[in-house]
Amino acid sequence: MFKKIVLENGMRVLLVPDKHTKAVTVLVLVGTGSKYETKEISGISHFLEHMFFKGTTKRPTKIDISEPFDRVGGVYNAFTGEDYTGYWAKVEKSHFELAIDIISDMYLNSKLEQEELERERGVIMEEINMYYDNPMSYVQHLWTELLYGDQPAGWDIAGTKETVAGINHDMMMEYMKRQYVASNTIVCLAGNFEEEDALEKVNRYFKDVRKTKPRKKDPVVEEQTEPALNLHYRKTDQTHLCLGFRAYNLNDPRKYAAELLSTALGGMMSSRMFLKIREDMGLAYYIRTGLNADPETGYIVTSAGLDNKRIDKAIEMIIHEYKNIAENGISEDELQKAKDNITGKMTLSFEASDAQASFYGMQELLEDKTESPEEFFREIKKVTPKQVQEVAQDLFKPEKMNLSILGPYEDKERFAKLLKI
Repeated sequence: MFKKIVLENGMRVLLVPDKHTKAVTVLVLVGTGSKYETKEISGISHFLEHMFFKGTTKRPTKIDISEPFDRVGGVYNAFTGEDYTGYWAKVEKSHFELAIDIISDMYLNSKLEQEELERERGVIMEEINMYYDNPMSYVQHLWTELLYGDQPAGWDIAGTKETVAGINHDMMMEYMKRQYVASNTIVCLAGNFEEEDALEKVNRYFKDVRKTKPRKKDPVVEEQTEPALNLHYRKTDQTHLCLGFRAYNLNDPRKYAAELLSTALGGMMSSRMFLKIREDMGLAYYIRTGLNADPETGYIVTSAGLDNKRIDKAIEMIIHEYKNIAENGISEDELQKAKDNITGKMTLSFEASDAQASFYGMQELLEDKTESPEEFFREIKKVTPKQVQEVAQDLFKPEKMNLSILGPYEDKERFAKLLKI
């Protein structure tokens, strides 16, 4: 059970009570991320997320924020995506007010001091270096860059070293005041709390949220008529790739069949990609297929770390598995396994209050509706083998195919000629 309340200032509150846990999670989601940025301030959403942990007017230093959580064994963090930024804390239920006090204080009263900004700029530069130096991570950036190009959806969430170097205090304050407003904010509480008391605390701690209208993001432009390839040369002992297709957005009813399709292909250790590419042929250490969907776009992609000497064979076999399921479909038994896998994993995750907060909060922020886990399970249960095959046939077409490769190669034509289905 969950309850949605819209406060007088326009801020949305989601209450997800659960008396079977001793924990409570406070999650604040803001409808802004890298898609809401311009080229000049690319990375500012992520930069601001870092700065919220550096001190407020009430808690002037970073230890004033971290130590109270540490003293009670709380778990706390933040995250930034293309369409959202989130701040959360999970504590034992008796410390609920501590969590909402600190998270609201960070949201409303962060100082964004110049000295801390300069120090954190260096930290973010090293974060960018870390992801660049990790081929498994960087190939994911090559993938989104290939799909969306030079527009916010194709930029790195952290920005570039050049844009991060140019972001200053005034830019950050302006962005925060414009985007961190009541109508663009959701407070989601999940766990063991009393509803009346929780709602009173939200009203009290978030009463000063700004009420102006936030800037909307520019629409994502997708233009593709033939297979596309992004090849990045790096001398590595293992080739990393992302091979997949443009798919559906969050509001497309076919997303349930697409989720089951991706799970059957590469979402389990007994899935098709894992068994064929890793277990039978020994071509990869890691291989997985996943579905990604946001309010405007989506994709299904297989990511893998592969033997350099047999990369061509691996690409052919991954494409073969896509083609096979589109042509021959999926059995009732295999589909049921995928359904049970998804529902089982989600059920286990909901043992944690932070997972419940994220499930409801992200739906409210990104989708046209908010469904319960039971409603989601019912939609999954209704999917038929025919619907999964129809989705596969719709998605797995040459004009929707994309391949990003990071490895010791410079000949694009070598891989371009493999992209056929």
